[in-house]
Amino acid sequence: MKTDIDGLTRTDYCGNITKEQLNKEVTVYGWVNSWRDHGGVIFIDLRDRTGIIQIVFDPSDNKETHNYAQSLRSEYCVAARGHLRSRPEGTINPNLATGEVELLVDCELRILSESKTPPFPLSEADNVGEDRRLKYRYMDLRREKLQKNLIIRHKTVKAVRDFYDKNGFIEVETPVLTKSTPEGARDYLVPSRVNKEKFYALPQSPQLFKQLLMIAGFDRYFQVVKCFRDEDLRADRQPEFTQIDVESSFVNEEDVISVSEKMLQYVFRNVLNFDIPLPIPRMTHKEAMDRFGTDKPDIRFPLELVDVGEIFKKTGFGVFKNVLEKGGQIKLINAEAMGDMTRRQIDRLTALTACYGAKGLAWIKVKADLLQSPIIKFFSDNEKKELLKKAEARPGDLLFFVADTKKVVADSLSHLRLELAKIKGYLPNKNFSFLWVTDFPLFEWSDTEERFLSMHHPFTAPFAADLEKYKNGDLSKIRSRAYDITLNGNEIGGGSIRINRSDLQLEMLNLLRIDEKEARQKFGFLLDALNYGAPPHGGIAFGLDRIIMLMVGADSIRDVIAFPKTQRAYCPLTDAPSSVTAKQLRELHIRTIV
Repeated sequence: MKTDIDGLTRTDYCGNITKEQLNKEVTVYGWVNSWRDHGGVIFIDLRDRTGIIQIVFDPSDNKETHNYAQSLRSEYCVAARGHLRSRPEGTINPNLATGEVELLVDCELRILSESKTPPFPLSEADNVGEDRRLKYRYMDLRREKLQKNLIIRHKTVKAVRDFYDKNGFIEVETPVLTKSTPEGARDYLVPSRVNKEKFYALPQSPQLFKQLLMIAGFDRYFQVVKCFRDEDLRADRQPEFTQIDVESSFVNEEDVISVSEKMLQYVFRNVLNFDIPLPIPRMTHKEAMDRFGTDKPDIRFPLELVDVGEIFKKTGFGVFKNVLEKGGQIKLINAEAMGDMTRRQIDRLTALTACYGAKGLAWIKVKADLLQSPIIKFFSDNEKKELLKKAEARPGDLLFFVADTKKVVADSLSHLRLELAKIKGYLPNKNFSFLWVTDFPLFEWSDTEERFLSMHHPFTAPFAADLEKYKNGDLSKIRSRAYDITLNGNEIGGGSIRINRSDLQLEMLNLLRIDEKEARQKFGFLLDALNYGAPPHGGIAFGLDRIIMLMVGADSIRDVIAFPKTQRAYCPLTDAPSSVTAKQLRELHIRTIV
């Protein structure tokens, strides 16, 4: 028997075979998905990336192929040639695209490669530990679910490129080895062999290069690009990730938002046959934080935050009074019709909010004739009345309160909101709900560094009026010309109008406590370029991995990346990162410290 494909040409992929090919000779390649022997007739489900076809070996049609098929086992790689026929009545499989037909292998069978017993059954892979699946990722990727995810990814990238090409954008590749400019997440550093004691950085984004391309006159740029950030990982983060990076000249916020919406609409329509209604809704950063406690709210369900601080301005309840006197907030969520929640369930929600800094989670059960709560005795009749009115509370509702700093209130209640949505049955929700969030603060205070940092990056243009009004005062009040887009409560993209004047860029860096000498050292090439007729410009970057994750309904971006890292930034398949030889370290002028 032959063990190669010489002289045997595939005529069809397994999942693409149809009834129109009945009685025709067909040749397929694939992997043995399952093996069954029914009274001497052998049935094999043969699988490739398009699907499954049932192939049959009957000794009465070809004894040689039948006998050879007896040696087949799970995941053997084979080629089969025979004639397509209808399945006998009563054996049709309506759950299979090819379920009405089968391939009688009456011509030839070749075992192209045998397989050891797989490290886990592919049909049970969802119950196998992720580290093991990633160690044998080439086996994991044989699964239909993951193959479909990567095919959706391919189609999405193609649609993105098609859209931008049709709209006059030029794809330009930017450097992977570049200069370290540590103003954000940690850089991945690459030592230089030929420049002793010098290091490259892998790009966190092509931000500065795409701005330079605007100064160079390219006008409309995009790139599907790898980026790298050495940060703590979670389900929707990886140390290396892919961006859809975009920049345009002579634009304002409306221009960038309009093109971006149309790109998303084009992609979802062509890949998922889902039509995104335009324009996408918008919300200011302030409104998002006030109503939802987060700048990436999931607006598929209600449960909004309600500020009740004004009601308790003159309260005799010491806990609330102290919080308000220190400039904090008191907000609540009305968990409608959830007043039957047990004390054990409430304690679990209290523990959840504690993870985000809340010192306690107060609650009130609204009943027809009374309010039930450990703290209700501290409230005046007027406070109770105004509270129920503000919360729009009805009998059967359950009110949850957090009283703390603005950050703690926002963080704890925004996460409580999501948990309540799951309990209420609002999630999972397979709808796609997009939202633009605009008018972000330009700066945010860092307790760790004891200074203001850029909320996006230091190249974002400010609202000119805000800059003049607050640059010598409260920097947190300066708004930026930035915009993020969210999908189902996940940030999928963000951008801004950029600074296109060298003097204004220096001023921004000075407000970040970066003096001119340091600014020149880190960003001198950009400052110089801004002196040569830099056009007004702006752009956006989309997280491709996260978009695909949401498109296919995956729980983790690792399910839409061919060879991802674990949450420890480790690759079980290749054992990366790994040690290198002493010789390599010497060539790079590096010594490790244990």
